[in-house]
Amino acid sequence: MKNSIEKAKRISVEDCCVYYSIETTFVHQLDEHGLIELSRSGKKTYINYEQLPDLERYMRLHYDLEINMAGIETIRHLLNRMQELQQKLKNLQS
Repeated sequence: MKNSIEKAKRISVEDCCVYYSIETTFVHQLDEHGLIELSRSGKKTYINYEQLPDLERYMRLHYDLEINMAGIETIRHLLNRMQELQQKLKNLQS
């Protein structure tokens, strides 16, 4: 049962790339750089649906703004740091 639920929460990288009209190499590069996490089952590679908003964000940065992987990593780090600082500020204000 759990295995079928897990399968329902993911899409193959190939199907995802067809849907978004992007190259599979881009998605695999995101995985190699630790920006998303892909899972493998046999010969197929999958991305969880919960990671699709991140994938869309990275697509906009890369394709629309022409930012490379190092730049995307830096932006992600800075956004995460800003979020941490905002949470600390909220905690201090409480």
